[in-house]
Amino acid sequence: MADEARDKMQGKGEEIKGKAKQAWGDATDDPATEAEGKVDEVKGKAREKVAEAREKLTGDDEEKRS
Repeated sequence: MADEARDKMQGKGEEIKGKAKQAWGDATDDPATEAEGKVDEVKGKAREKVAEAREKLTGDDEEKRS
């Protein structure tokens, strides 16, 4: 369970970092930085979704064992 929570927090961090990079890229008119931000944001969201799926699978496995 701790791994899932850690992955969720890391995912949220990447998502926030990505949004900040996008804003910086937009403010400085730097499309490369803006694109990097979009990639970071998507990676963060994906990491969160994987953690949620892992939680569901782990929860289902524990219920089956009981």
